[in-house]
Amino acid sequence: MRWFVSALLLLQAVAFAAAAEQHVLGADGANKASTAPTTAVETDIVEGAQNGWTPYQSGWEQFNDAMAELRKVKPPLHRKTKKQPGIFGLIFQYAMKALPSLRVSAPIEEHATTVISGHLLEGVKLLQQSANQNNTDAIYLLAQLNFFGNYSHPRDFSAAFQHYKRLADFNGNSSAQYMVGLMYATGIGDAVERDQAKALLYHTFAANAGHTRSEMTVAARHQMGIGVPKSCEIASKYYKRVADKAMAWYRSGPPGGMTLSPEAYRISDEVGGVYGEGASVVSSGINALKAGPHSDANAAIDDVIEYLDLMSQKGDFKASYNLGRIYYEGQRGLERNVDMARRYFLTVTTKYWRSKDGRAVDQPKPGLDKYASKAAGYIGRMWLRGEGVKQDFKNAQRWFERGVKHGDAQSQWGMGIMNLQGLGVTKNVVAAAQYFKAAADQDFNAAHVALGALHLDQGTPDDVKVANHYFEAAARWGNFEAHYYLAEMTHHGVGRDKTCNLAMAYYKNVAERAEPLVSSWTEANQAYDDGDHELALLDYVMAAEQGYEKAQNNVAYILDPTQSALPLPHWLKRQPPKPSLLQNPALALIYWTRSAIQANIDSLVKMGDYYLAGIGTDRAVDKAVQCYTGASEYFQSAQALFNLGWMHENGIGLTQDYHLAKRYYDQALETNEEAYLPVTLSLLKLRVRSAWNTFTHGRINSIQDEPSKKKDWSLGEWIANFLQEDAYYYEDEDGAYDEYYGDDGITGSDGQPLGEDFGDEGVLESLVILGLAAAIVFLMYYRAQRQQAHRQAQEEAARQQQQQQQQQNAGAAVAVPPTNLNQNNLNNQNQGQQAQQAPRGGGGGFFPQGPGAPDFAQWAAPGGVGH
Repeated sequence: MRWFVSALLLLQAVAFAAAAEQHVLGADGANKASTAPTTAVETDIVEGAQNGWTPYQSGWEQFNDAMAELRKVKPPLHRKTKKQPGIFGLIFQYAMKALPSLRVSAPIEEHATTVISGHLLEGVKLLQQSANQNNTDAIYLLAQLNFFGNYSHPRDFSAAFQHYKRLADFNGNSSAQYMVGLMYATGIGDAVERDQAKALLYHTFAANAGHTRSEMTVAARHQMGIGVPKSCEIASKYYKRVADKAMAWYRSGPPGGMTLSPEAYRISDEVGGVYGEGASVVSSGINALKAGPHSDANAAIDDVIEYLDLMSQKGDFKASYNLGRIYYEGQRGLERNVDMARRYFLTVTTKYWRSKDGRAVDQPKPGLDKYASKAAGYIGRMWLRGEGVKQDFKNAQRWFERGVKHGDAQSQWGMGIMNLQGLGVTKNVVAAAQYFKAAADQDFNAAHVALGALHLDQGTPDDVKVANHYFEAAARWGNFEAHYYLAEMTHHGVGRDKTCNLAMAYYKNVAERAEPLVSSWTEANQAYDDGDHELALLDYVMAAEQGYEKAQNNVAYILDPTQSALPLPHWLKRQPPKPSLLQNPALALIYWTRSAIQANIDSLVKMGDYYLAGIGTDRAVDKAVQCYTGASEYFQSAQALFNLGWMHENGIGLTQDYHLAKRYYDQALETNEEAYLPVTLSLLKLRVRSAWNTFTHGRINSIQDEPSKKKDWSLGEWIANFLQEDAYYYEDEDGAYDEYYGDDGITGSDGQPLGEDFGDEGVLESLVILGLAAAIVFLMYYRAQRQQAHRQAQEEAARQQQQQQQQQNAGAAVAVPPTNLNQNNLNNQNQGQQAQQAPRGGGGGFFPQGPGAPDFAQWAAPGGVGH
């Protein structure tokens, strides 16, 4: 009996020690039935009965009974988000809102308490009984219910904090420590005052216990210096821990790694930025959407799919292929659907390969072989990874070989993976390297990584240099593995300079991209789309504390009390007041600041607005000037330039100077052409004020006309401007068809693309013509100068010869008079030669007079003067 009691005590001790190494509640856990199906918290709670074994704790029976009651609670239905209506739909919505409503509702009580009943009430009572016996799972689940409102439980942040802190202090549960640190860092729900020192303490405890999100939080705090001095080394250490976990998770997937579907995005980007379309940096200036008349840049994904499906039904194989890619890769607002993707890919391949033996059809359409081979690569990838089908290496090889015959890069990469790992074929590293090289030559980024890894394994300096080249090539396309390899090489100084900041940046990128492992993006986005902005705020706050800039921007945007100066919906219909959780401008300023530190210019301008108006902090005009100046000098924010002009005009924070105000207004208009109306109105008012100031001899510096000096263009500037204007003329706007069908460009009569340089023929022709004309003019001028010099030399020689002959004739006449006949003959010959030279020098021009001329042979010979 004694050994049984000893074993039981040992079992309890093991269970107690393992409490800090427990896992997330599974499908039947607390988070499953919440408004966010898997609330974004990495907990230490054991899965319990799902795994068939549970450590013994007091109150375990009550906990199981409580879980049985909570499973009976019906989860709330998700409200599907409607796509943005067009202009007529928007007018109709506002018109309907403007109509009188018969509904009568009482004001919302801010501190009203929701009464729980039924299965939820019974479950909470049982959890309380279990928690009174110090059952760690019951304590944690009660904290989750009060913090996130799971199972429609009313939120009580004070109660949640007490449960989290009790569990953290009781047995050092790392997830409880993480939540306590989160609440100290943000003061969310006013449950506790913000205390960055305590927040860092609890996060550090949890991070040292291996809690992934606390590791990212500690890294972000040391990177930005939040409550602690900046330290690149410490930040890099913690980011490396998370990046190592992310890489292990990525490689644990099927061949080729886990599928990364990014969910991180900025809420404000859907409306054109925090200041709206055209006024924010993200939607103005060089970032503005320059859509042509046939572009679908603003089209909803549902409309794009509908259009492509219509084209696919009409036999357009390009539309079928692109639909397959859209469904296979997925995107925000459209989940991956590998079954639909395979269906569309097969639609393409059956148009080219009609038989199972891989024989192509007779006379296929132009370009069909290219798209069929790409579709074959995707189908082979599905068989290789077991996506939508049972994993089958033989079928994968069959489809990859079809693609390889036509040079498809993905098929070449797939065959390389199969040969490298021996999947369905004999392991052959040499053949794998050859396949990877063929795919890498087509700039397939996964092949770059595979080749880089092979060279890195060799370890020689030359191989390491080649590996670095391949990793950098893949990193240009944002490859996940490439960033990790570059982080490792930079961190250890292998083949690259050992630079802490660069290594930390790479590690941070890898850690943040493993969203399913480390973040709450999916739950946050779902909650926001469902209209539960409070739950969305909590999930975004967790990601923001981990260092996600987009999450920081989202938290600030949700809490921003000045989203619009003209809230039209509020005028048309009375809106319910914001919950107290969403009224926290001080927290909004904190996250605007952190977002701005990570190079978000709109957030930097928002910081200036808060300091200028005293929102969430004391009014500090000098800080507003610094924010606006920083946003305008380095990234040219039109809004910041306009604000600086306004401050100069009114003398707020800056010297009142109408001339400087006009200069800033002009720069704002130059930066963003869409600012024409506000800038024009402001300039009109400014000129009136400046004229009155001049008339009354005021002390303010009035607007002065600056003489504009016309700049003389150099030859290089003239050519550059000519090419720029010519490029504008021949510029081709990317339409919806080009965006989804590739960059083949214009096709000829045979259906083949004319090439990428088709649009540049006008520029090339102009340059060739100008060059030839200049060359001809130069050659003519040079030949004329040579002819003139040659004539002058001949005339001088003839003149000297004539003088010598005259002198000789005079002497001979005195000495020997009878020889006049011979002298006359000689004179006659000289006169004949002069007679032949005279026409050439006078009217011959550039060309000799005929075949008998002395220079005719030199002129007419190939390569001579005339050629």
